[in-house]
Amino acid sequence: MVGVGLVSGLTATGPGPVPALGAVAAVVVYSLVIRRVAGYSTPEIARRGAGREALLGGAIGLGFVLVSVSLITAFGGYSFSWAGDGFMAVVWSAVMVQIGAAVTEELMFRGLALQALEQLWGSRAAIVITGLFFGIVHLGAPGANAWSALSIALEAGVMLGAAFLWRRNIWFVAGLHFAWNTTEQLFGIPVSGHTSEGLFTVDVHGSAVLTGGGFGLEAALVSVVIGVLLAVRMFALARRGGRLLPRRSARHTQAG
Repeated sequence: MVGVGLVSGLTATGPGPVPALGAVAAVVVYSLVIRRVAGYSTPEIARRGAGREALLGGAIGLGFVLVSVSLITAFGGYSFSWAGDGFMAVVWSAVMVQIGAAVTEELMFRGLALQALEQLWGSRAAIVITGLFFGIVHLGAPGANAWSALSIALEAGVMLGAAFLWRRNIWFVAGLHFAWNTTEQLFGIPVSGHTSEGLFTVDVHGSAVLTGGGFGLEAALVSVVIGVLLAVRMFALARRGGRLLPRRSARHTQAG
């Protein structure tokens, strides 16, 4: 956790491709520690099938944001205008930053924390604990409050945890996380309270319950409901596939 977190802290706000290079470095640190220090294998970061898993996760993350934004816009909560800045420069910056954020956060929360807690208390307890902690750490974000922390815990912490239990693959959850954050940023919507340059600017109208207010899409009730529904579905698929670990089960006894 310290090693991956240190890499993330040093590279997350760097220029150009630095955040993406930080993601690569974080994977190397993760692999070295788990394999050589802890003595475990790391099928969750296997290169075989990584692209397919990332694309599948990305499609789900993109769909999640597009459906949420479309519903909020239809209810009059959002309106968009073209920002007028350089297309390629904005997209490049967003992609680099969000690759770094998605990969390092998923390595820490799902790769390390969730799998470690699974060994102690099983998959169900692990997903609840990591989900709550994911919400708590976002309390420091601009515009955060108790509702936004609960929203993040449910739609992000629990949903991403369920996604990992279903696929047992970091690239899948990182792809989902990346597409979610990148699409939000390009729409000009704050990402967990943080506003970055996007292709559009968003005007927010009406209740914060509908729009998420200054915190952004994650605190909108529509997004929370959709995120919870996705989490329930993916958790059910994980259980059906025999991929949940009971308490005190060995780390890699889950289905492949």
